Amino acid sequence: MKRSIAVDMDQVIADFLGKAYKSAKERFNITLTREEFETTRLESKYPHLAKDFFLMINEPDFFRDFELLDPDAVPVLKELNEHYDIYIATAAMDVPGCFNAKYEWLLEHFPFLNPAHFIFCGDKKVVKADYLIDDNVRQLQSFTGEGILYSHKYNEDCTEFKRVHNWKEIKELFLPVQTN
Repeated sequence: MKRSIAVDMDQVIADFLGKAYKSAKERFNITLTREEFETTRLESKYPHLAKDFFLMINEPDFFRDFELLDPDAVPVLKELNEHYDIYIATAAMDVPGCFNAKYEWLLEHFPFLNPAHFIFCGDKKVVKADYLIDDNVRQLQSFTGEGILYSHKYNEDCTEFKRVHNWKEIKELFLPVQTN
């Protein structure tokens, strides 16, 4: 029986923050740098924009044209898919307007993955996989398998999970497959 790996979408395979930063800068004329945007809650610096930002990311096509966070994600996931059951687990309930755009984006970039393995959820404790690769510490804490933290500035203080910085490190971690 194959082992299973669940992979978060935003900030693990898709560059949510890149699109959010660019869109917020254009639409709201914010003066934050990209690093400040990634490490500061927008509503703490611009409280009047919180509702408008949430509405912006809930627009039906907002999630449709994300860049890949790391171009190595595609070939590595393709190779992992030969040895593991791969699931994409995205906390889509946080942004309910994103379902169609996220689904279409996944089909475009990862046509070799089984769409029946796309999990749109809230709390990832419902995901039953051996591993979860995620950038969100809270999601990893509720997950019942082994959590692997995808490293970013905003989660650098966390020391409770194994950490990866890119998809080459993920490949080294999971391939070649060790049989017991």
